[in-house]
Amino acid sequence: MATEKPRSARKPGYKRQDAPKRKLTDRQKAAKERWAKMTPEERQTHDKTKAPNPRMQKQHPGQVRITSLVVDELGKALRTILKLDGPADVLMSIYFKNARHLGPRERTLIAEGIYYTMRHLSMITWRMNPVRPDKAPRLTGLLALALQHGLDAIHDQILGKEKETLKNMLAPKSSDAPKEIQAEVPKWLYDLAVVQCTDHKALFEAMQEGAPLDLRVNSLKSTPDEVILELEEHGVKAEKGIYSPDCVRLFTKPALTQWPIYKEGKVDVQDEGSQLIARLMQPKRGEMICDFCAGAGGKTLALGALMKSSGRIYAFDVNEKRLNGLAPRMRRAGLSNIYPVVIRDEHDKHIKRLYGKMDRVLVDAPCSGTGTYRRNPDLKWRFGEEELNRINDIQKSVLRSAAKMLKPGGRLVYSTCSILKRENQDVIEEFLKENEDFELLDAFDILQKQGVEINPYQKERFGEYFVMLPHLNKTDGFFGAVLQKKRAEKPSKRLTQNTPENAEAEKPAEKKAEEAAK
Repeated sequence: MATEKPRSARKPGYKRQDAPKRKLTDRQKAAKERWAKMTPEERQTHDKTKAPNPRMQKQHPGQVRITSLVVDELGKALRTILKLDGPADVLMSIYFKNARHLGPRERTLIAEGIYYTMRHLSMITWRMNPVRPDKAPRLTGLLALALQHGLDAIHDQILGKEKETLKNMLAPKSSDAPKEIQAEVPKWLYDLAVVQCTDHKALFEAMQEGAPLDLRVNSLKSTPDEVILELEEHGVKAEKGIYSPDCVRLFTKPALTQWPIYKEGKVDVQDEGSQLIARLMQPKRGEMICDFCAGAGGKTLALGALMKSSGRIYAFDVNEKRLNGLAPRMRRAGLSNIYPVVIRDEHDKHIKRLYGKMDRVLVDAPCSGTGTYRRNPDLKWRFGEEELNRINDIQKSVLRSAAKMLKPGGRLVYSTCSILKRENQDVIEEFLKENEDFELLDAFDILQKQGVEINPYQKERFGEYFVMLPHLNKTDGFFGAVLQKKRAEKPSKRLTQNTPENAEAEKPAEKKAEEAAK
């Protein structure tokens, strides 16, 4: 039987006859198709426009070379996202799922380009005027990349005739733009924020920064120290949060959901400010609790851990799809005290059955989301003043309905991820005027008793309300108000004694009427 020649003895051009033909990846197929379509002149300049090799990238980490592929694909993605008819992160995920020919580097540059466009859409629109960004997605993407990396990062071969157009768009000074455009927020929001916030400039600047990745450590399964150690073993730098005892903060964003630390339920992704909302509830083991607007269940899981998986937590929400995602998260976290319930609205029969039975109720009300602009910059342009009017009415209605579920002495926490007084303090003040059987508790004192220290200046500024802001706390913007339902006053001793006066008062009306007739 003939044996195959050793590799060193093979002649040049040798090829195994039985070697299987290597299959090309989607990315390689796309590159081959692009090469076939190129003219001889384009092929000569191809090496100049392609990305630097990995060795060069390591030697010059600050150098970014934008390829024609990145420009074209960013334009395609923005064509859908700039319609603003859905969350940018969801639309971006769908786009990447269908763009399998893109490598990690291209995906990173395109994702960063999308988020940059959403963060700075008002400035980009101002520079492009009279051209509308949604009508020219490729040009919008080019302008975003030029603002982000500099025009020199894009080769002339890619720019072509658009280079002069871009130069004209880049020429005006940002300081010449209107104040709301410099702040990168809609005018209606700028006007509201200026009235209520003296340090609005610092607030808007903080909203333009990217948010870190905050984790809530599941106290049933691990501790912050153990989690930090485990992350460092994977080469990920992490540190404890500033305020929440359960928080671990990462400054990179690894594919955490694929790691054992996440799959085993030791951690869950949750902003540090959001973690403190659950602590305002101060839940006790064995209590009956309702999370009135549970959503995906982040705060519900935090409450379950604080209760050591005892008692009962009803997780209500009108969105069945989001609520369905809570069950696997419960199992992963090792919690068995949560009962998800889909409701029609705040007047649903499931709610009415629980009137007067709850020890504590959390109302994480639907809101404008103005506190989450660091993570969801597209929300600035998808949510308008008319929508604010509509959602304000919902907030008040939800709060009134949820309050009916409390026992005397029970606690209600009203929270939002909004920075606007209209959705926060104004809602609570109106509710307290209508409901004298409720009182406002000091949120900062409640947190302090749990070892949470927040800047004393914030207590002076916001009083008994819990307020977290990006420029003050390095978290998303959050609001919380802690309300307690007053207990019924006990009757005085005189009313409980068997005196002639009391006996007279306790007589039935019919008996009194008979005696009066006599």
